[in-house]
Amino acid sequence: MSYSDLERPPLDEKFLRGRLVRPGSLWTQIDVVAETPSTNAVVAAAAAAGQPEGLVVAAEYQSSGRGRLGRTWTTPPRSALLMSALLRPTTVDAARWPWLGLLVPLAVAAAVRQVAEIPAQVKWPNDVLVENRKLAGILLERVEGPAAVVGIGLNVTLRSEEKPHEAATSLSLEHARTTDRATVMSAVLRELASRYQSWVDANGDPSVVLPEYRELSATLGQPVRVELPDGSYLEGTARDLADDGRLIVDTPDGPRPLAAGDVTHLRTT
Repeated sequence: MSYSDLERPPLDEKFLRGRLVRPGSLWTQIDVVAETPSTNAVVAAAAAAGQPEGLVVAAEYQSSGRGRLGRTWTTPPRSALLMSALLRPTTVDAARWPWLGLLVPLAVAAAVRQVAEIPAQVKWPNDVLVENRKLAGILLERVEGPAAVVGIGLNVTLRSEEKPHEAATSLSLEHARTTDRATVMSAVLRELASRYQSWVDANGDPSVVLPEYRELSATLGQPVRVELPDGSYLEGTARDLADDGRLIVDTPDGPRPLAAGDVTHLRTT
C-alpha cells in the first residue's frame, strides 16, 4: 500500500497538539511518527527514561505491532489509528490497575459511538466490536516507573481485501459518519482522559467503570467459550465482572472467575 494513497491522508501532528495539549489537560505531548516497530515500545522506553504521564505516540505504520497473547497487529499504512499513551496512576492501589484494561476500550467504544455513529461494544477483556466484528484492540502493559502503557489499534479505512481475518472490520466498512483519523483520535483521547481522571479521583473504584461497562458489553449475558492461558477450554455463560475485573463465567461446575483468557462468543439458535 502506497504512503501516497489520497484516501488515507497523514495525521497532522500540529493540529492534534493544538486540539489536545492544553493547560490542565491530561495530554502533555502528541508525537506522530511515519513508522515504528511498536508504539508501545516507544512509550515504554520514554516511561523508563522518566517521561511524565500524558505522552501519546501515534504511528502511520507499525512493522511489529503487538496484540494480546503475543499476536501481531499489522495494517496498511494510514489505514488505522495506531497509538500508545503513557499513564501514571500512582495514587491508585496497584491491585486496581487492571481496570485500566477495561476502562480504555470503553473510551474507544464511546468515542466511536459519538463521532462515527456506530453501535460499538466492548468484548472482555479489551476488544471493541461492531456486531461481533473486531474494530479495535487494546494492549495494556505495566512498566517500571511505575507506569502503564496503553496501546490502541483501531481500524479506520481498512478495506475488505485487506482484512487480516474475516471477523475484522473498520469504520469505513461499517459506513461510519466520519473516517477522519484526527477527528476519531481526538475523540478517543478526550473520552479516555475523562474516564481516567474520574477513575483516578475515585482511587480506582470499580464502580466508576462497571455501570457503563455492563451497558456496552457484548460479552456479559452471552454463552461463551474461553481458551485459558494453559491451553484448556471452558464453556458457560458470562454473567458479570468481579470487583477485580475478572470475568465470572457460570459453568456446569459452578461459577468461575477468570483473570485472563481468549473469549469466543457462541452463537445462539
